Amino acid sequence: MEFQDVVRRRKMVRNYAETPVDPAVVDRALRNAVRAPNAGFSQGWAFLVLDTPDDVRRFWEATADDIDHPDEWLTGMMRAPVVILPCSSKAAYLRRYAEPDKGWTDEDEARWPKPFWDMDTAMASLLILQTAVDEGLGSCFIGVPPDKDAAVRTAFGIPDDFDPVGVVTIGHRVSDDGAAGSPAKRQRKPVSDVVHRGRWGHPSSPSV
Repeated sequence: MEFQDVVRRRKMVRNYAETPVDPAVVDRALRNAVRAPNAGFSQGWAFLVLDTPDDVRRFWEATADDIDHPDEWLTGMMRAPVVILPCSSKAAYLRRYAEPDKGWTDEDEARWPKPFWDMDTAMASLLILQTAVDEGLGSCFIGVPPDKDAAVRTAFGIPDDFDPVGVVTIGHRVSDDGAAGSPAKRQRKPVSDVVHRGRWGHPSSPSV
């Protein structure tokens, strides 16, 4: 598939078939994920892959209130045969930038303008989503509810120095039926409304 087709076709899919996903596709998605940019080549990320029915069910048990009586959204999402939790390690980044070649002598988090550990892992997550599209699959990125974080950590042994930045579900799309996402209710903003050239408030040219 051409890159522009991958970008255009990417959408959050919330309704899956129970058809298994080829493990080779998951491996390819993960290999692509670790090609994402990461500050200082810190590589402070890890990916928890849940691709057996028991593990996937344990994830939903840990994050959903009642999987035995799911609503429309949960019904469609629980059928996804693959769930990946991309996790970031702030500690890995702080340690990396305290190394001699980076010039910092401490691990002060205040030096960072933004949490690059989360940003880099999010970019890795996008590569997983794009790989799924390239393989003709559906995928979705959601978050771990804050009040369920401890349950997820306990269920899967996630260490304290790694934090899930989200959840990627992968599977075969059933259709566009099921719980509708926000794009079904809201129009996409024109590029000219969100791109500013030279100074904020200067509109983008029509060619963008």
